[in-house]
Amino acid sequence: MNDAAAGPVDAAVFEGGIEGQPAMAARTLDQAEIDSLLGRNRGAGGEDDSSGMQRIINSGLVSYERLPMLEIVFDRLVRIMSTSLRNFTGDNVEVSIESIASLRFGTYLGNIPLPAMLAVIKAEEWDNQGLIVVDSPMIYTIVDVLLGGRRGTVAMRMEGRPFTTIERVLVERLIKVVLGDLTASFDPLSPVTFRFERLEVNPRFAAISRLSNAAVLARLRVDMEDRGGRIELLLPYATLEPVRELLLQKFMGEKFGRDSIWETHLAEELWNTEVVLDVVLDEQTMRLSEVMALVPGSRITLNAGPDKRVDLRCGATALFEGRLGRRNNSLAVEIERALPRLIGR
Repeated sequence: MNDAAAGPVDAAVFEGGIEGQPAMAARTLDQAEIDSLLGRNRGAGGEDDSSGMQRIINSGLVSYERLPMLEIVFDRLVRIMSTSLRNFTGDNVEVSIESIASLRFGTYLGNIPLPAMLAVIKAEEWDNQGLIVVDSPMIYTIVDVLLGGRRGTVAMRMEGRPFTTIERVLVERLIKVVLGDLTASFDPLSPVTFRFERLEVNPRFAAISRLSNAAVLARLRVDMEDRGGRIELLLPYATLEPVRELLLQKFMGEKFGRDSIWETHLAEELWNTEVVLDVVLDEQTMRLSEVMALVPGSRITLNAGPDKRVDLRCGATALFEGRLGRRNNSLAVEIERALPRLIGR
């Protein structure tokens, strides 16, 4: 085939095959196939549906550590919130967990659907922060319910305008209720107080951690009959670090590296342990030349009299002070007092 007959090749590139086999064509990928390979697809609800190469990269960058007890804490939070929000709104409220995932803080911050309100919270005892994000449908739902909106009507949404002071105050009240429930949820595991710090509408001003740091995200769905929205709770791993060992438990009260039964058995056996005590009658300082001059038969005079107190030692540690005596034709020591033991001695 000559060049004139072949013409330009735009859609495919022909490569030489193995001898005896026909050459194979390497097809050029279109944009949709490239997006699928790199994991740029998005689901029907607009959520990121990472796949392909992007999922492999993320799995290497963010090491998700399963925290069984944290899932129990969030389940307890859902049950408590269902009751507290009923009392708060006076409406029938159902709270459910949509998902619990681990991701980078920067990834989440860049994918928050706006408009939304971002509450910066602080865990007092852990001395670190977290985020509570209330999406737009939930904001307008809570405003409509608290201001006397009738049931069976969909909350009105005024997109494209900043949130009013009334809306911010009402959402702040909602967040404080959620923080009280979150505190109660962690209480059986570890006492902690979550405090509201500030409310933001721009994700850039709610940066509480480095963008590359890993965090745990819990998405909660709040339904009030035909109204509702989503509340998202984001806790960086740095925030959970003080209670990480507790969160790794598979059940409440599980011990790591500590067994009360073994401790009791060890304590009982220690009482039956034999300990060798050395009675130090005297200590003398001698020159090296005098020590080298000692031969069998040399005599060392001890400065230990009948009234002199002696030390009782276990190894290099002095434990007691006593007085020499005699009992049944044998030397004996009467312990008079226990010596203070210095740390590191």
